[in-house]
Amino acid sequence: MTITVTDIISILRKIGDICLVWVIFYFILKNIKNNIKLSLIFKGVVFVIILSLVSDWLGFTTIAVLLDYVIQWGPIALIVIFQPEIRTILEQLGRSQLLGRHKTLTVDEREHLVYEIVNAVDYMRKERIGALIVLERDISLGNYIEKAKKIYADLSSDLLIAIFYEGNPLHDGGVIIQGDRITCAGAVFPTSSSPKINRRLGTRHRAALGLSEETDAICIVVSEETGRVSIALKGELLYNLTLDDVRMMLIDELRPKQDVEFNDEDEIDEEEIYEENK
Repeated sequence: MTITVTDIISILRKIGDICLVWVIFYFILKNIKNNIKLSLIFKGVVFVIILSLVSDWLGFTTIAVLLDYVIQWGPIALIVIFQPEIRTILEQLGRSQLLGRHKTLTVDEREHLVYEIVNAVDYMRKERIGALIVLERDISLGNYIEKAKKIYADLSSDLLIAIFYEGNPLHDGGVIIQGDRITCAGAVFPTSSSPKINRRLGTRHRAALGLSEETDAICIVVSEETGRVSIALKGELLYNLTLDDVRMMLIDELRPKQDVEFNDEDEIDEEEIYEENK
C-alpha cells in the first residue's frame, strides 16, 4: 500500500483538527475553573446529563420526559438567566494570556516583589490605612486597567503607601501590579454578592472577593477600621492573616507552575533570599 502526499496531508489535517478541539476545550474548562459561578453552572449541566442517562437506563419514564424538556429548552434558559456569566467567560477567553506575567520573573524579582508588598502591608496595617492590592496572573486585567489611572512605575513599598494614603485621590480604588511593576491605581472592581461574606466587611473586601471569583488574581486587602490583612484568592476570602501568612502565600502562588529542575549546587531557597533582603 502506497501512501501518497494527499494521504499525509489528510492525516495531518485530522490531527490538527483534534488538537484544535482539545485546545478550545482546555481554555474553556480552565476559565470555568477560575470562575465560581460558571463552575456551578457547569456542574449543574453535567448533573442533568448524568441524571438523564441514568433515568433512561433504569426506565424512569416520567423523569426522562421532564429531563428531555430541560435538555431541549435548558440552553435557552441558561443564556437568558446566566447571560452575565456567559459574557464573562467569553471576555476571559479574549483576555487570557498563554503565559502569565508572573512566570517571567526571576527568583530575585519575585522575592523583591514579596518583600516590598509585605513591607507596605505591615506599615499600612499599623497606621490603619485601607488598601486593595491586586496581582495579575494568567487572566489579564486589561479592562480594569483601561478605566484606572495609569502609573507604570517600579514597585516599591513607599509608592504603595503613598497611593493609599488618605489624602491621595486614588486611595479609594485598587492598585494593579503586573509582573514587578505597578500598572495603575484607582481601579474599580465588581463586588461579590456571595452570602458567605461577613456583613461587617466593607467594599474593599467585597471587591477583592468579586475579582477573585472572576479571575485568578491575588487580591490583598488591608482594613482601614481594624488594620487586619486579608487575601482573596480563587473565590475565597482568607481573613485576619499574619504577615508570615501573607508572605508564604505570595511566595507559593507566584512560583511558576512548571516544575523547574535545578542541580544541587544551583538550588535556591526563596525564603532565605527574602530574609537576606530584610
